[in-house]
Amino acid sequence: MQINKGDYVTRNSYGNDTIFKVINIVDGVCYLKGVEVRLYADAKIDDLKIEENVIEQDEIDDIDIKDELLVRGDYFYLPAKVLHIDGDEDYLNRCLKFYKRNGILAIGKKINEKNIYEQIQLLLREYKPDIVIITGHDAYLRKRGDINDLNNYKNSGYFVKAVKAARNYEKSHEKLVIIAGACQSNYEELIKAGANFASSPKRVNIHALDPAIIASTISLTERNKEIDLVKLLEKTKYKEDGMGGIICNGLMYVGYPR
Repeated sequence: MQINKGDYVTRNSYGNDTIFKVINIVDGVCYLKGVEVRLYADAKIDDLKIEENVIEQDEIDDIDIKDELLVRGDYFYLPAKVLHIDGDEDYLNRCLKFYKRNGILAIGKKINEKNIYEQIQLLLREYKPDIVIITGHDAYLRKRGDINDLNNYKNSGYFVKAVKAARNYEKSHEKLVIIAGACQSNYEELIKAGANFASSPKRVNIHALDPAIIASTISLTERNKEIDLVKLLEKTKYKEDGMGGIICNGLMYVGYPR
């Protein structure tokens, strides 16, 4: 079977459950990036099945949060500002399109997961966001054992350091909402580090847009209204298995008249 860089594939050994794009091939091993989920993987060519006619977006891209939450009339709305820091440029651009379509001011920065903690306080001082997302790729390396050991994750340790740096900049969970993690991240450690929302309670993959869905809902909910946490998590791809967090209020100002 001929597989080339850029092809879409699934892995036979995993029941062909996830679609990947081939981003490199070295000595018969294909290096893969999830199309919908924030996951890197690798596989031998003979374990792969080519998938045809793949479109790099799905129904989640079309979720219209602003129409769900905003009542058109004589009021005007000032949604919360988002700073989205992502280790993957493709996923970042997809999230930025999502924010734009929902009328949210969002600044995007592509930074390697290992380096986010070094730069995040400078970015917070420069842009003064209400919500910051710290994401990219991650993986729980099951063969290593202990699910609680940060050394058994690809990037969770770096995400934890970035969350701590952000929380040192702003101590209040109400003044700065932090959303952190990627596929299979160490949820408990991210929450303990100071994140309002994090992945992944059941160490499952998360959708590329899951952090943006949570950020957008908070951004477009009034400051005097409490977030319905269960309903919010229902909007994400794998629900409470993939994302979790603490109850908080929205961060949007509402004014009158338009």
